[in-house]
Amino acid sequence: MRGCGVELADKIKTLGGRIEKQRASVLTEEACKNAFVMPFLSALGYDVFDPDIVVPEFTADVGVKKGEKVDYAIKLNGKISMLVECKGCGANLAVSHMSQLYRYFSVTDARFAILTNGIDYWFYSDLDEPNKMDQRPFFQFNILDHRPDDVAELQKFAIDMFDLDTILSTASNLKYSSAIKAELIKEFDNPSEELVRMMVARVYEGRFIQKVKEEFAPLVAVAIKDAIRDMIDRRLATALEVGTTNWPTPPAVSVIEPVSADSSGGEEGVVTTPEEIEAYHIIKAIVRSEIKADRVTMRDAQRYCAIIIDDSNRKPLARLHFNAKTVKYISLFTADKQEERIKIDSVDDIYGFAERLRQTAASYSEKVSS
Repeated sequence: MRGCGVELADKIKTLGGRIEKQRASVLTEEACKNAFVMPFLSALGYDVFDPDIVVPEFTADVGVKKGEKVDYAIKLNGKISMLVECKGCGANLAVSHMSQLYRYFSVTDARFAILTNGIDYWFYSDLDEPNKMDQRPFFQFNILDHRPDDVAELQKFAIDMFDLDTILSTASNLKYSSAIKAELIKEFDNPSEELVRMMVARVYEGRFIQKVKEEFAPLVAVAIKDAIRDMIDRRLATALEVGTTNWPTPPAVSVIEPVSADSSGGEEGVVTTPEEIEAYHIIKAIVRSEIKADRVTMRDAQRYCAIIIDDSNRKPLARLHFNAKTVKYISLFTADKQEERIKIDSVDDIYGFAERLRQTAASYSEKVSS
């Protein structure tokens, strides 16, 4: 039985696919609420059709702003726990959109508020000052661009997992770590004078004048990117080394099938998953010692994702059978192109077949690209 987090990830993935198809036709705020926001709340387990749980157009008297409404109020155990304010799909969320949430936050029992455009969800609390909504969100979730860790954090807001103390205990660290990460990304893309000055002081003995700043700023930017690339390369090389020296013996072959020379890929409606992309890059890195990386290509299809040489189905390297929800297989190939389908538990298991993959790649290494 799969865990709640996996189920939520599946629901978010499905909703993300729908948003990709429909976002161009969702032109109004009301359409955004109906098409994207309500399904999002449903994915978290909230019955959007039960007014005792999800209260639409929630109204409270706030000073001189009589009758002002917030789009949704979510109730747990009869008390308002979260407020949700929606903007149109594609709207750039900003501080100016917070006004209604900010006013309502102080006159309700809510400890959390969500500002959303149906794609981005910004989560707020009162970490800086009690009963006063923070200016900065402590968690941001993008339904089209997120990591597994983000889904795990979102899971805390599901109706069956919601616990005020648990969320608040990690919210402060999450808020500032996210902010620091955002600042680091800014520095990586466009190093500030403070960072350039600090780096130059460690490697250059002269005075930090304007000319020196102008000379070193682009060098710092390039050096940062090179350093990140080097760290990634080292981690990948270590993983490959471990995979070829200490990996357990691969499991027994479960299926042997002949290769179809005319099987095709790139079918309509095929969605290439992040796991398939990760597996492709792992395989490509493994066989670089035997064959040029640009000869290794991926072609996805309904039944499997093919990793092939020279973009030719006649030169199979591996096949990924990741479409099943609970079981994954990788197909390897013998010298006479017989397919051996092997069950794996995770993408990392591919490292255990590094030698087999290299042998297959080597069989094509001297052949002319077709």
